[in-house]
Amino acid sequence: MKIKPMLVITPLLAVMLAVSACSSPTSSPSGTDSSTAPGVTQAMTFALQNQPDGIDPTVTNNSFAMPIIDQAFEGLVTYSRTDGSLIPGQAASWDISTDGLTYTFHLRPGLKWSDGSPLTANDWVYTAQRILTPSTAAQYVNLYTDYVVGAQELYDDPTATAGLGIKATDDSTLVITLLAPTPFFIDILGMWAWDPVQKATIDANGDQWTNSASSYITNGPFMMTDIKLNDSWVMAKNPNYWDAANVKLDSLTLKLIPDQSTALTAYKNNEVQGSYTVPPSSIASLKTGDQGLVVTGAYATTFFDINNKKAPYDNPLVRKALNLAIDRNSLINDVLQNGGTPAYSLIPPGYSVDGKDFADGRSTFDLGPSANADAAKQALADAGYPGGAGFPTLQLSYYTDDTAKLMTEAIAAQLEQNLGIKVQISNEDWAVYYADIQAGNYDVAAMGWGADYFHPMTFMQLLVTGDVNNNVGYSNPQYDSLVKQAQTETDPAKALAVMQQADAIASAEYPMLTVFYRANMMLVSPNIQGVYRDVLGNIYFSAASVTT
Repeated sequence: MKIKPMLVITPLLAVMLAVSACSSPTSSPSGTDSSTAPGVTQAMTFALQNQPDGIDPTVTNNSFAMPIIDQAFEGLVTYSRTDGSLIPGQAASWDISTDGLTYTFHLRPGLKWSDGSPLTANDWVYTAQRILTPSTAAQYVNLYTDYVVGAQELYDDPTATAGLGIKATDDSTLVITLLAPTPFFIDILGMWAWDPVQKATIDANGDQWTNSASSYITNGPFMMTDIKLNDSWVMAKNPNYWDAANVKLDSLTLKLIPDQSTALTAYKNNEVQGSYTVPPSSIASLKTGDQGLVVTGAYATTFFDINNKKAPYDNPLVRKALNLAIDRNSLINDVLQNGGTPAYSLIPPGYSVDGKDFADGRSTFDLGPSANADAAKQALADAGYPGGAGFPTLQLSYYTDDTAKLMTEAIAAQLEQNLGIKVQISNEDWAVYYADIQAGNYDVAAMGWGADYFHPMTFMQLLVTGDVNNNVGYSNPQYDSLVKQAQTETDPAKALAVMQQADAIASAEYPMLTVFYRANMMLVSPNIQGVYRDVLGNIYFSAASVTT
């Protein structure tokens, strides 16, 4: 089979994409006219609100790193800057064997790293081997071990390189062999865990290679020129990028401004020309006039992790009580004003097969848009805590972020009022916060997941027993078996049915406190064209330009 985008655009996502492309003052066709406004400096500064835990694409799974990594690196495939469809990236084309097991990628001719050195198929082999080295601590190692021949064996035994099903047959040809046919594997390759990294710079600098602009060697549309840790990442157009002729910005600065209100003030003063998030209290006013508010659809869910391994949260009835006790409509419309929709389970709507959406006919699992205090108290009583008696003080955690703070404070009040329990709020900066989450040092903690690729499996992995991203400690052998079955089912309709069955099993045990399915809101100055954010949350500046 020749190149074929694997995204299935549903009516819902078509609307989302239309909103992204039409309501945004920044949208413009990519690759049409590479000219820019005469005499206008092609430079912009964009504010980010969250410090990433790192910008090594082979290590992090942190979406806060995405705005940086998306500009600096590119994988074999990427996403269109105009409609979000899957398109060729560093690979010009690819073939898939008739049995669905072998993918052969033909790289674009003359690929180079930002330092001018050749980029070849062997760089992907090295990257895979690095990810499959346990000491690398790659957060997305399962995206190799779950799918690629010999990947788990190499992870278990560093000498087993010969058996890895990722091979360079020559400098321009990469062959990947899968354990089983996986219809959505091409979509997985659009994730940054499959972006190549340069062996030479990592050999020379170790895990410090991402801390200096001179050692942060990239292959995407931009290259790093300055890094001020905890402050900013300054990039310039990468002249060695294969499509450099269509990159219009000469300079892009990603500036860390954690406080959303401070970022908004900087935007209004033209100190920055965009911001990744918007203060909830300012959304209504920003919707009036041409102030650069951009609303795009999102295949993403906001939830709170519940520690399924810790009493009393190991009891599904306790977890059900928490879910029943929150008022999702109030959180969305009154507290956050973010355009989200109530979420009663982990996986959002949007993905469909033959017109049938994943969420069609799905149960609400006794949940609703408003709190049901009576049912919540009954579930808590059934769990052995009538009226909240004997229930320990709930530790409700969030990472340092304005929106997370507002949401957490509101939920704390709702839980206390509707369950009769005591709630104590705590927060940490992201790096410390997420380390505690991974170590299981929490009760209930603010979290969320934006799809890494357009398929329900990107969410389902979060609840698979032992998965590196299963931070709630949920475990159900029947769920695990169904997920494994769906991963290799080649009939899309059958795979959809199996995934729906697995989703129903997990959702009925309330492993998380689900809050809402997201919409993305950002600010981009009306005189900036071509900034694009897709339903996966990826943001791209490669087609951006300054008009005045």
